[in-house]
Amino acid sequence: MDSIEQYVIDYITKLRITNNLTQKDLANILGVSTSFIGNVENIASPAKYNLKHIRLIAESLEISIQLFFPAQIEKSLD
Repeated sequence: MDSIEQYVIDYITKLRITNNLTQKDLANILGVSTSFIGNVENIASPAKYNLKHIRLIAESLEISIQLFFPAQIEKSLD
């Protein structure tokens, strides 16, 4: 798995826990199954969030989508 993918997964997991959301709660926000969330959070699984998922989470938690990406990625795009 790419390091940016793992960063996003770890960040969303942290957001989920910090906001007292269960995997089922997050699945409802994203319109996916609870098992999908479990698979994404399982490092042995190839499942990943996509940009639509990230947008939906950001909108639901009312945070900037930029928070989902590490600062070094932004610098490399300048």
